[in-house]
Amino acid sequence: MARTLSVSIERFPIAGSFRISRGSRTEAVVVVATIEDNGIIGRGECVPYPRYGETVEGVAELIQAQAAAIAGGLTRAQLQDVLPGGAARNALDCALWDLEAKQTDKPVWELAGLPAPRPTITAYTLSLGEPAEMEAAAAKASARPLLKVKLGGVGDPERIRAVRRGAPSSTLIVDANEAWDKDTIEENLAACREVGVALIEQPLPAANDSLLASIKSPIPICADESVHERHGLADVATRYQAINVKLDKTGGLTEAVALVTEAKSLGLGLMIGCMVGTSLAMAPAMLLAAGADFVDLDGPLLLAKDREPGLKFEGSEITPAERELWG
Repeated sequence: MARTLSVSIERFPIAGSFRISRGSRTEAVVVVATIEDNGIIGRGECVPYPRYGETVEGVAELIQAQAAAIAGGLTRAQLQDVLPGGAARNALDCALWDLEAKQTDKPVWELAGLPAPRPTITAYTLSLGEPAEMEAAAAKASARPLLKVKLGGVGDPERIRAVRRGAPSSTLIVDANEAWDKDTIEENLAACREVGVALIEQPLPAANDSLLASIKSPIPICADESVHERHGLADVATRYQAINVKLDKTGGLTEAVALVTEAKSLGLGLMIGCMVGTSLAMAPAMLLAAGADFVDLDGPLLLAKDREPGLKFEGSEITPAERELWG
């Protein structure tokens, strides 16, 4: 019997709301690709992102359009040429990895030549808000060792100081989601230095980040929106000291593994990140955590309810996925 592909759109409420500089959401909308071959099933989840011109419906259609190719035996290597990097390729790539793992009874980490995953600490994200509410959120999360703070431009020095008051012992990383500019970056950098921030993620718009090449920041600056795949990575390294690797940007685990390897060869630091999705989306990214400086795979912690079975969290520590979930 030929392999079959099915696509579903699923919705998971967020606990409260999730706000960044570009807007807020109250639910995570994910697209799941399921490939079945003689009763064996492989799954992959992606989160379409409007920032990159994606829509949920468009990504679902792009995945479904590969049904004939999947039935005909499309391989992961061929997939890299069939679809561009992005959410659709991610779901299919991860589904193919999961399918092979279950067919061969070998875990994906072994198939991919990666080290066995171990429990790891993830960042926990604090949404953008007024300083007082961010201080309260930080105080509530102050027992977590690593907090990721969403910033938004004007007023960020007050926000980051408020978070530090709320969580005096946590390591802080900040993510401006492209909201700073040439007039605010120096003041914001100074505030981050003042409170001991460990990493600053994507302070300037990706299309206008050349200023970073002339800024000597004592805090590493990490590219997110400015880097997707290996193409152009050497140029990115002239402006950034680290990159955020997300499978929805790379188009799956296959390209992400290659991107991590090249980033290391260029001396770039690594964050392994995510969109707001379920444990099914986090499980493949967990395989990259061993070589990362920071891991930010807290998507399930931000949901009111994760899928079952899901990853196991003990505070901020994630246990690698079991076979029933993925890989």
